[in-house]
Amino acid sequence: MVPGGPRLAAHRRRTLARGYLQDGERYDRVRPGYPDDCVDWLVPASAVWAIDIGAGTGKFTRELVRRSREVVAVDPSSDMLAVLSRSLPDVRTVEGTAESTGLPASSAGVVTIAQAWHWCDPVETVAEAARILAPEGVLALVWNQLDVSVPWVHRLSRIMHAGDVFRPSYRPLLGARFTKPESRVFAWTQLLSASDVVELARSRSYYQNASVSTRARVDENLRWYLHEHLGHPWNATLELPYLTYAWRATRSSS
Repeated sequence: MVPGGPRLAAHRRRTLARGYLQDGERYDRVRPGYPDDCVDWLVPASAVWAIDIGAGTGKFTRELVRRSREVVAVDPSSDMLAVLSRSLPDVRTVEGTAESTGLPASSAGVVTIAQAWHWCDPVETVAEAARILAPEGVLALVWNQLDVSVPWVHRLSRIMHAGDVFRPSYRPLLGARFTKPESRVFAWTQLLSASDVVELARSRSYYQNASVSTRARVDENLRWYLHEHLGHPWNATLELPYLTYAWRATRSSS
């Protein structure tokens, strides 16, 4: 494993990731997107062919479509890709993984992995990205995390079991095939109804893989916290603060 890479054991990663093989519509509706300035920083203007690995329902793919002439979306979930295809019918979809995309070598100007790096085997994913990127192509990693420095969000994240996947000090190490990664952090806010905050919790891997009784407890705790403790009606619009962590590195020409 690449030092500093995701620490989930492979079997545990596969078990948790199975939660995302369904409920694509909900995921697409309530999960956050990405701020424009972040995408502009990550995606080079010269990238004609972009590959979005772990594309899911297309939350980041939509941004690539606005900036690249050809876009390929790769994901192991046919359910997620079906949702993507309904909103992005011109995007080619491929059922594959970060470790094995099946795409041609040295062809992409940018490879993006948005909200999926922690599901990847870092060694195999870095090798595959280096294979499918053209020399001087860019590997872009990006993920959203709730801004738990805000007290009410910190408590919300604990109820949702939405602990940060990576600590703020985390640094992805990509090896000799890439330049040293550059990083930026973007602070922004997602507008979400109180009822959809519950749906956001239901879209996460902890909930997806939990027992019926655990799911019921999470639902009840969220209803109490949002409705009774914080006093929000269910149609209230909440400002949910996020921090988006972005990393980019260039494939070496050798």
